[in-house]
Amino acid sequence: MEAILEQEVITAVTLEEREHQALFHTYDRLTIGAVTHSEGSYIYTDKGKYLDLISGLGVNALGYSHPKIISAIEDQARRYLHLSNLYLQEPQISLAEKIKQQSGFAKVFFCNSGTEAVEGALKLARKYGSGIGKFEIIGLENAFHGRTFGALSVMDKPKYRNGFTPLVEGMHSVSADKLDMALSERTAAIILEVIQGEGGIRPISSEFVSLLHKLRDTYGCLIIADEIQSGIGRTGSFFAFEQYGLIPDIVVAAKALGGGLPLGAIIANDDVASAFTPGVHGTTFGGNALSCTAGNVVLDEIGNGLMQYVKEISEWLFAKLHALKAAYPDQISEIRGSGLMIGIEVKTDAKKIHQALLERGFITNVTAGNVLRLLPPLVITKNELSSFVNSLAELL
Repeated sequence: MEAILEQEVITAVTLEEREHQALFHTYDRLTIGAVTHSEGSYIYTDKGKYLDLISGLGVNALGYSHPKIISAIEDQARRYLHLSNLYLQEPQISLAEKIKQQSGFAKVFFCNSGTEAVEGALKLARKYGSGIGKFEIIGLENAFHGRTFGALSVMDKPKYRNGFTPLVEGMHSVSADKLDMALSERTAAIILEVIQGEGGIRPISSEFVSLLHKLRDTYGCLIIADEIQSGIGRTGSFFAFEQYGLIPDIVVAAKALGGGLPLGAIIANDDVASAFTPGVHGTTFGGNALSCTAGNVVLDEIGNGLMQYVKEISEWLFAKLHALKAAYPDQISEIRGSGLMIGIEVKTDAKKIHQALLERGFITNVTAGNVLRLLPPLVITKNELSSFVNSLAELL
């Protein structure tokens, strides 16, 4: 009887109240109501229809409920959901082969998320350098690499680090202009985002790429490219580093890779990958058959003209946004990014613009204090983007 009464109480309160009572309070939910379903570039809630211009924080590269992903997942679910990595699995191997073909690297290790990929890459770099006294790993200020202790150790923002110290010894971050002074013969690796996402959509410069290559030659360290947000076609190339002339030793990917399911990857050449031998590093769920099945669809679509589409539509979008900047120089200070990874830095309150856009049915994201971040689905249409640009113009 008590259980029945308790159930009646639970179902009587709102979803917001139930969430508050049941979950850790770690997220600021958007004020759009409860999601009922999603399709294409749109999210539908009990309050209305919203154009998602951040695609689940860069995850849903093919949009929501993509028919090919749904069909592939349904087929795989009837075969098996999970086997563990003790078994050979066609979806996992096929996806690794496609990543190799697109990236030019030799080996892939699958995990569940971006932060796991970063953690694994930090371990790989240390393992690779362990026999020659290399253990230090250096990150760059203003970066974001995840929330594990290893990731936090190569970041500098107090927002993420406060309360979690002491962090991992031998790992720290420096400003880009002091990187050359921070390295030594003990340096195992430098980790960086090719385009800083949380840092305000800030790409690396060609001069900095040259410095990275020079430092690697001088100290024999590895370069880890964090492509978790900028990779898998988002910038118009498979990885963003291709556009900036960077030649990394290790690449980490996630977000869009799994087509909406949890999937991350560490990618490297044979020499570096050989540091991980059986039993040294592993994962229970990494390379899960269902996630890899979805990932295969994503890679197929990426390789079937989608990157060219991203180049074309982003060129059009950047032209529109630069026209807005010219029309409202007192409100927009800079347009940054590549492909469909875009930052609009404003001189006014970015959160107010974000909220006003939300009320008009557009989901954006604010990062680095005053930057509107756009990470729309790679399949978004020109008409959908036009409606956003027009609404932003009206607000400005």
